Amino acid sequence: MMATADLSAPRAGRPAQGNPRLLARRFAVPVLIGVVAVLFVVNLAHGAYAIDTRAVLASLAVMTGLLSPEAVEAQAVAVLSGIRVPRALLAALAGGGLALAGAVLQGLFRNPLADPGVIGVSSGAALGAALAIVGVAALPAPWRDVIAAYALPFSAFVFALVTTLVVYRFGRSEGGTSVASMLLAGIAFNALAFAGVGFLSFMATDEQLRNLTFWNLGSVGGATWPKLAVCAALCLPAGAWLLRLAGPLDALALGFDEARHVGVDVKRLQRAAVLLTALVVGSLVAVTGVIGFLGLVAPHIMRLAIGPGHRVLLPCAALLGAALLLCADLGARTAMAPAELPVGILTTAAGAPFFLALLMRVRRGGPA
Repeated sequence: MMATADLSAPRAGRPAQGNPRLLARRFAVPVLIGVVAVLFVVNLAHGAYAIDTRAVLASLAVMTGLLSPEAVEAQAVAVLSGIRVPRALLAALAGGGLALAGAVLQGLFRNPLADPGVIGVSSGAALGAALAIVGVAALPAPWRDVIAAYALPFSAFVFALVTTLVVYRFGRSEGGTSVASMLLAGIAFNALAFAGVGFLSFMATDEQLRNLTFWNLGSVGGATWPKLAVCAALCLPAGAWLLRLAGPLDALALGFDEARHVGVDVKRLQRAAVLLTALVVGSLVAVTGVIGFLGLVAPHIMRLAIGPGHRVLLPCAALLGAALLLCADLGARTAMAPAELPVGILTTAAGAPFFLALLMRVRRGGPA
């Protein structure tokens, strides 16, 4: 592991009292954990079938074996265990993963406008999903029935990972990895993927076009325990490794040469950050579809609140991302009940004005 000093620690002799950011850094993680826990329970209680909070807690105790099944209404346990618990867990996992990936990429590129979409992860996944939705229907019936359930997430994940690897390869040169070249390659591949999705949408039937449209809008409504298990098996180890990059990212903020002087292997850092980000975002997008702007919004809110030090910023951004997506999913399920909005509509509607405000702040020379 790359060893660096903790550049985010407060200077010796400077008291935490009276400094709002230092106080916020001290209490941010436990406060955000509490917020996520409360929002998780609220998500379980609300929906088309309302469940009392006490019944939610009792049902969770039944699911974990702490209470006997006779202590709670069977329907409440069935709704929670079959639908709401995996959905809420997927929302928390997706929000946390996307926000963590965004925070890492912003630190890596030293660009406040960086987002997982800039390196082609989301657009590659969208192209893979479109190929699966349109292509599987053309297969003979026996093959179509066997692979239909797994084709979309598998294809979306593979295309997200391959696109990121190609973009990373374009950014490499003899002198190292060029961040500017990676960003330009990401823009080009985003455009190519958009053209591919557009062509496949033109070739799709009405039913396929509807499926593709809803997938591109993003949702955690299709959460199941098997999908959640596969997604968590990929995301959690990769996310834990991303958290270990906090020290090197703090050093990188001083510049490439300065980072090398304090012992950071910059090439290794770039390679690890890009590939692990692709793994996290690709596996999430393969299950949830495209959910925009979380990777941009959550890191910036936390950066303004607690400062730029990545040792606290990365876990706090992940927790805030989980909280934001839990809120968005709750709104998507209840705003037009019994109908359900795609959660990507809400995240984009809230994130786009934030992005424009951030862009104006950067153009005026203010702190990002």
